[in-house]
Amino acid sequence: MYTRYLLLSGLLLFWFTAMSQQQEYSDTIHKPLITLPKSYLLDNMDLIADMRFAERNEFVDGTYQGSKFENEQFRLELRGKVTDKLFFRFRDRYTRDPETQSIDHISRSTDMAFLRFDPTEKWKIYAGKLSADWGGYEFDANPIEIYEYSDIIKYSDNFLSGTGLGFLPNKKNEFTIQLLNSRTRTFKELYDTIPGITASKFPFAAVFNWRGSFFNGKLNTIWSYSLFKEATHQYMNYFAFGNQLRLPGFILEYDFKLSLENLDRHMLVSGFVHNGVAAQGVRYMSHWVRADGQISKLVHLTFTGFVDFAYWDGNPDPNADKKLRTAWGYVPGVEVYPLKNVNLRVYANMVGHVYDYTAYARKNYGMVNGNTYRFSVGVMTPLTIL
Repeated sequence: MYTRYLLLSGLLLFWFTAMSQQQEYSDTIHKPLITLPKSYLLDNMDLIADMRFAERNEFVDGTYQGSKFENEQFRLELRGKVTDKLFFRFRDRYTRDPETQSIDHISRSTDMAFLRFDPTEKWKIYAGKLSADWGGYEFDANPIEIYEYSDIIKYSDNFLSGTGLGFLPNKKNEFTIQLLNSRTRTFKELYDTIPGITASKFPFAAVFNWRGSFFNGKLNTIWSYSLFKEATHQYMNYFAFGNQLRLPGFILEYDFKLSLENLDRHMLVSGFVHNGVAAQGVRYMSHWVRADGQISKLVHLTFTGFVDFAYWDGNPDPNADKKLRTAWGYVPGVEVYPLKNVNLRVYANMVGHVYDYTAYARKNYGMVNGNTYRFSVGVMTPLTIL
């Protein structure tokens, strides 16, 4: 019995000694990145979880397809300042495949990862993976607030690596210029091989943007022009004109978008006519409107509507109808804000699409008219954790 007691005492002494040494080793080798004296740095950082979760009931051509719970959006964002002139922003989307892209060597799920340097109060310099400053209020909104995107935004590479320069001549105007990669993947990955077309050695997107504010913020604009070069003598010109009317208890936004593409960058028309081989001489046009009316402090009524047009101007058929498709989108809904100090919304809406192909597209390419819609009930919040 005495021998067992000595053995147990020895083991306990060895264990306490080892744990003490391990604790000392842990304290010296694995120190926290932010110790208590540095905790004030958290005042200069924001950690935000952009979330939208819903129960969805889906229909195709009036036939019920099924119901499911879905994490429609989840993005984690960290942003802040290092000094009074140096800032950073990182946002990653967890509801997208995190495949590393071949051009910029960063995950496709990463929306933004950039530094911003402000040499003066009127100038800003950006570098990294940026949100392309396309213009328009649809793309400028927090993604969780857009229940369904129009075609031009939905089928674009909207987050691209490059640099940007911002200039604020006064409090009412801001001008930005960005020079970005035009895509995240190689020409061959995106288009495969196209006879007679050679990939550009520097595929770029040059973006020019103006943000204006008038009448004490009641009328606001986000206008832009973008020039893309995908291949030798193959360009894309993109125009976006976003306009906002902001009144007490009511917001109305309207975007007009036009994309003129020597080579089909969005690949919608190509999917109709070539089974995925890029068509040439393509045009997309979009009208988008959103209204938000505050009925009370708790309840907002919302409506989003858009119409997208797809044209094949380069069709070699002399008798062709250049217009191939009209797509209508509509999103009526109600949003309830149950908490006073937290931007949490409980919503119910209907998200619908109607696809109307021209007689030419139906006859020559076998396209079929149709519609889809879904009823959703969910919650949404840009939850500020820090």
